[in-house]
Amino acid sequence: MARNISRRAFFGAGQVPGLTRILPPGATKESLLACSSCGNCVDACPTHIVSLVGNLPSLDFSAGQCTFCGECANACPEQVFQSALQHRFAHIALITDICLAQNRVECQSCRDACPEQAIHFRPQAGGPFFPVLDNQVCNGCGACINVCPVAAIKVRELSQEAAHA
Repeated sequence: MARNISRRAFFGAGQVPGLTRILPPGATKESLLACSSCGNCVDACPTHIVSLVGNLPSLDFSAGQCTFCGECANACPEQVFQSALQHRFAHIALITDICLAQNRVECQSCRDACPEQAIHFRPQAGGPFFPVLDNQVCNGCGACINVCPVAAIKVRELSQEAAHA
């Protein structure tokens, strides 16, 4: 079996527990039962982040970001995408301890990629600026994830109350 020994894979090892599948916008765990695994959502996604995992749609933010365009829902012949298209996921970004800036290496890639400007950097004495995520502004689109050179950004679920605030 081949092993991925890239720098990104080495630094990005380890997953944040509790989030096993990232659903496309408008899909729910319950609505996935209607999925016929046709793959239309995969083909329709302009950013190529939708894939079938276990024959069900899932998002892979390491490939890009969700623009909330709704093309996956438009292409679906089933009732998988039931809820109205929202421009916010039930998760937000999580900047982990392997972040370069948190380890005294200058990097602001995530800030530059964030379309919502949810990540800013505050000065710290004697080192590079420190990343700060605004939980209220982050919509969970994943734009910051694939640009991180060490895969330091994961996603974490919001509580139900916070997801619909």
